[in-house]
Amino acid sequence: MRIGILGGTFDPIHLGHINPALDVKQQLNLDQVWLMPNHIPPHKNTTMVSSFHRLEMVKLVCQHYPEFQLCDIEINRDTTSYSVTTLTLLTQEYPQHEFFFIMGMDSFIQLPLWYQWQSLFSLCHIALCQRPGWAMDAHSEMAKELLFRQATINDANQSHQTKHGKIFSVNSQLIDISSTDIRQRLQQHADTQSLLHPSTRDYIEQHQLYR
Repeated sequence: MRIGILGGTFDPIHLGHINPALDVKQQLNLDQVWLMPNHIPPHKNTTMVSSFHRLEMVKLVCQHYPEFQLCDIEINRDTTSYSVTTLTLLTQEYPQHEFFFIMGMDSFIQLPLWYQWQSLFSLCHIALCQRPGWAMDAHSEMAKELLFRQATINDANQSHQTKHGKIFSVNSQLIDISSTDIRQRLQQHADTQSLLHPSTRDYIEQHQLYR
């Protein structure tokens, strides 16, 4: 199977996560997208709500979207969630699958700061979603990687292609908002209807999160 992987703190999960994941699945003709909440993310100091609540919100989203499946490999780990460690474990456990690691341009630009980042290309492809306001320096290290590894959507459907190492640029319905912005809106009791799935809004209200 061809599996997209979307990791994040999901604090909370919002349409800025959901819409690009659906676009990636459709454009790259994937079988599923696995939503993978982090337990201890290496690039953030903490999360605002517990792993339990973040996991439950992702579960609810998966119940409403048959395209999604929960992947709890990181949130059940007591150590820092390094993507290369996770992808190594997933490729060992599911050698039959072809993995597409979904990330935005903001994360891709910062990839050289990630732990053993170059090893990711020996484990998966990258599905790269543009994010409003983010541009890449044409002379940067990641611009060179993109030029070297970039593949077309048609390439993704060729069975003879390698199972890792390519970068696929995806046109996506990106929302220029972050979980931080959404938490601020929730604290201020501002409208989040266009940003959160109804099940997420109901869960947050029920448990009085981010107040």
